[in-house]
Amino acid sequence: MEAAGLVRRLEKLQRLLEVARAMTAERHLRTLLGTINDAAAGVAEADRCSIFVVDRDRGELWTPVAHGTGEIRIALGAGIAGAVAATGTSVRVPDAYADARFNPEVDAATGYRTRNILAVPMLNTRGEPAGVIQALNRRDGDFGDEDEELLQALAGPAASAIENAVLHEEIERLFEGFVQASVTAIESRDPSTAGHSGRVATLTVGLARAVEQAPPPAWRGVRFEPAALQQLRYAALLHDFGKVGVRENVLTKADKLHPLQLELLKQRFELARAGLENERLRARLAGQGDDGLPERLAELDAFLEVVLVANRPAVLAEAASAQLARLAGRTFTDARGGASPLLTGEELRLLSIPRGSLSEAERLEIESHVTHTFRFLSQIPWTRTLRRVPEIAYGHHEKLDGHGYPRAVAAPAIAVETRMMTIADIFDALTASDRPYKRALPVERALDILADEVKRGQVDGALFGVFVEARPWLPPHAP
Repeated sequence: MEAAGLVRRLEKLQRLLEVARAMTAERHLRTLLGTINDAAAGVAEADRCSIFVVDRDRGELWTPVAHGTGEIRIALGAGIAGAVAATGTSVRVPDAYADARFNPEVDAATGYRTRNILAVPMLNTRGEPAGVIQALNRRDGDFGDEDEELLQALAGPAASAIENAVLHEEIERLFEGFVQASVTAIESRDPSTAGHSGRVATLTVGLARAVEQAPPPAWRGVRFEPAALQQLRYAALLHDFGKVGVRENVLTKADKLHPLQLELLKQRFELARAGLENERLRARLAGQGDDGLPERLAELDAFLEVVLVANRPAVLAEAASAQLARLAGRTFTDARGGASPLLTGEELRLLSIPRGSLSEAERLEIESHVTHTFRFLSQIPWTRTLRRVPEIAYGHHEKLDGHGYPRAVAAPAIAVETRMMTIADIFDALTASDRPYKRALPVERALDILADEVKRGQVDGALFGVFVEARPWLPPHAP
């Protein structure tokens, strides 16, 4: 071999080594195929190349990367590339239009004229074709032995890299399917919160992208690679997964009394009313007066109204609290003629909850969802790029001043991703459509509440400023 030819061959081999190193690190299939395509065209000195991948489920070869065309799909065994994939043997065609296997329809569609072809199988470690490298129209003459050898040298590592990339994408689809199924499981427990996880993920990722563009001093230098954004998105989607470990009657509790408790209480008041009505009828039959029975009936109805008002999750007024205290010792004559309390001790305790609908024990049970989330997510064998999903989700109810839950950790222990999710979670909880236990707030009111938390040192002020400026709650391209 003359010196110039030897130098050119060495350059091509050096290029193949560089491409092989690049392929081992690439996990995005389309990017990988583009790298292989360009390398193949270079070492074979071809005008165009196509990289076909075997799709065994559909019995096809497909390529998203073909010089001069869009995606192509052909049946295994069809055409020259299909024949190479079926046999695992390289093919050189000096005159494409003289070969019966050649399909001229692509040329007709693109206006390209295929002259000669070199097609090489990409064999995986099991010796099975994972795809085909097809080079078209050598720039100088016909494809020769050296071109075939060089493409075969490229085909081996290319096959392994493609299988790794395909496996990586399958794992990603598996994780995506698992995450979406988990979100469905979360929201099926409480349909009134449907969509919350997805909205928090959208808001959090939107804030992350805005942080990257924010001017100093807001989180200078923070950058999120695609894998980091995916990790953040999964953490946001799964941040409430631990609610599957919370009893449904606590999770969906809208009022202070559970529905069955309220129904039993109402029936008790009906029994008390029936008893008073019977007293009035007996008095009339005995020729006696009502002896204040109408007033006692009206008082009973007023007591029931006090109970119904106190049962709502609003802040308990002092007057209502005092009226409940008066009810604590009231009794009625039951069906056996005995004295029974109008309110049980448990009912009185729940109705006296000063704010919201949850007792202290129920509130702690709801708060335990964060720990359940962390324990559940920690059992999953996350990939290296997703390993911080449990950690990020764990802190979404922590406060920078150390007064959050469940660990009461302060600012230094709360990651920037978690701080962003906290803002998104609070915002969506405030602005989401009406729920049984609260009304939706307008955006401006929700932002005011978050601003108050910033002033109290509970929420990150710099991130909140970016959130307000970026307005990730708006649809894309909204003014």
